[in-house]
Amino acid sequence: MTNSVDGRRTGKRERLADAAARVFHEQGVEKTTIADIARVADVPVGNVYYYFKTKDQLVHAAIGAHEQTLNQIIEALERIETPAERLKELVRGWVGHSEIAARFGCPSGTLAAELDKRADGLDRELAQVMRRLIDWTQTQFAAMGRNDAAELAVALIAAYQGISLLTNTFRDPELMAVEGRRLERWIDSLAAEPAGTPNNLM
Repeated sequence: MTNSVDGRRTGKRERLADAAARVFHEQGVEKTTIADIARVADVPVGNVYYYFKTKDQLVHAAIGAHEQTLNQIIEALERIETPAERLKELVRGWVGHSEIAARFGCPSGTLAAELDKRADGLDRELAQVMRRLIDWTQTQFAAMGRNDAAELAVALIAAYQGISLLTNTFRDPELMAVEGRRLERWIDSLAAEPAGTPNNLM
């Protein structure tokens, strides 16, 4: 759900967390080795164990990296004047990563699907990050005067997850671009409706 981690943080622990998020997205947790993460982070393998004793600890760190990325995205979106424009800019951000989605799927969505098969509780940690995005999205719809803001927020995030899956399945970034334009029109239509209008879930 969050955009790809950009690797701007410079400390070794932070670089390892960012690298873990990226490599887990590209390879999956089970196929990834600590050596893979160390290589991407440009940290000697032996140094990894100073910060993270197990791969599960790196999964936890990767979830933290997703959370930090989401917080940065939300912080940037909050500078935009209107809630409808904030939501449309969120959609544009997703579309801007359509090439990555075509190759690997949604970073948070693919990780959530993989962690769901485990019994260690890490899936619930990631769910909290995804819940934050839904809650923020709901706040934007509520600020537009929508009394169905909770339903609309879920519909928007579900649309993104669905198109990420199809974009990845067919390896076609244009699918996400088309859906992104549709979502922007949908958001505009909701913003133009009077407050209290019955819901319009696409």
